[in-house]
Amino acid sequence: MTVPTGCDGAPDLCTRDAVDLAGLLARGEVSAAEVLEAHLGWIDRRNPDLNAICTLDRDHALEQAYAADDLRLSDPDAAAAKPLLGLPTAVKDLVPTKGIRTTFGSPIFADNVPDFDALIVERIRRAGAVVIGKTNTPEFGAGSQTFNRVFGKTCNPWDPSRTCGGSSGGAAAALASGMLPIADGSDLGGSLRNPASFCGVVGFRPTPGRVPRVPPEQGWDDLAVLGPMGRNVADAALLFSVIAGPDPRDPISLGRPSEPFHPVPPLDHRGLRFAWTPNLDRYPIEREVVEVCEATLPVFRDLGAEIEEAAPDLSGAGGIFRTLRASLFADKLRPLFPGQHAQMKDTVIEEVERGLALTGPDIATAQAERTRLHGRVVDFFERYDALLLPTVQVLPFDVDEPYPVAIEGQPMTSYTDWMASCYSITVTGCPAISVPCGVGSSRLPVGLQIVTPRGTDRQTLAIAAALETAVSA
Repeated sequence: MTVPTGCDGAPDLCTRDAVDLAGLLARGEVSAAEVLEAHLGWIDRRNPDLNAICTLDRDHALEQAYAADDLRLSDPDAAAAKPLLGLPTAVKDLVPTKGIRTTFGSPIFADNVPDFDALIVERIRRAGAVVIGKTNTPEFGAGSQTFNRVFGKTCNPWDPSRTCGGSSGGAAAALASGMLPIADGSDLGGSLRNPASFCGVVGFRPTPGRVPRVPPEQGWDDLAVLGPMGRNVADAALLFSVIAGPDPRDPISLGRPSEPFHPVPPLDHRGLRFAWTPNLDRYPIEREVVEVCEATLPVFRDLGAEIEEAAPDLSGAGGIFRTLRASLFADKLRPLFPGQHAQMKDTVIEEVERGLALTGPDIATAQAERTRLHGRVVDFFERYDALLLPTVQVLPFDVDEPYPVAIEGQPMTSYTDWMASCYSITVTGCPAISVPCGVGSSRLPVGLQIVTPRGTDRQTLAIAAALETAVSA
């Protein structure tokens, strides 16, 4: 995959893969302080144009880098046990960080400084990463376009007039431009996958429960997940290996797998059966997006996989997603109604009001429909090892447009309609990854979404890595 133009002129340390950079640090060929200084310098140059990193804790970051260097000199064994030691990263602004402002993209929390780290941040710090600040996100993570009234909009490094996607848009833009080597994100309706596709990086939505959410807001919910992002699959897998793993405080937390997620295991594609669908048999999608994704199919055939055009029956997925999403927003934000809701953007207000209007039978019906959908997906994956489809239905659009109002002439009735290729997969509970697969005529990136059965996260990564290797060869 071509390095985004946003990386042009970046120092070598800012364009290296995270795995390679971790190796240089481990061998003492470069110091954590040198790596951090290079990235801070590049942030100073690029972030004013892109606005990917919304809060920068420069002084504390330097302290962490010096501490990493001291540890490597004083206790090499302890340093070797920290796979991210000295790698700079920034945390999505929806995730609490101790001592670092966390706004959720909302004016209501513009001055909020948590006194604790979320578990994912604890794990990232424990692995030795240098946390430099926060990455931008839409207000309360609502929508796949990153803008808010606290920090403004985040632009796409490939073309700053276009959106970077969202809600992990700041993370994706920071990665694609060389400001960070790894980044975390979260995904409800596509918030890891959508910006990864738009920015030409990798975004992995793991099986729910694979990365525990602590503190949990709605512990039994499995629509919202945390996951890794990277400039390639190996880098995403490196971060994933750190943040994944059980925690009893998350009631849907999964046990540790018998084999590690990093390094990504090689996969023999011979005899594997993949299903390809351009639109899940139901959604409008820009023709150019289909063409770029479809061009990857011979790659899988050359690897030995069989490919058929087929899609699981995901009828009802849209209604299920909208009902359960609205319920989640209402539960989370109801304490701010009516006193502070005037400070929220219209789409968030509408989401909460829709959730507050739901009845018990409404939610029960959505859960029953989702159970039936789950059965159809299980049947589908008895015939196929993976599902391939475009990550996003459109190419990156104008950064000043809140969301696409039509696709291929078909009107979008809400701010989430254009994300159906992602949120329909969310409802299945299956792991899904967006991996760069090419660029359109406008030279903007396109991502292929790879979906595998629930719980098969290593297989998802392995298929993505094979595609990545073949495309870049």
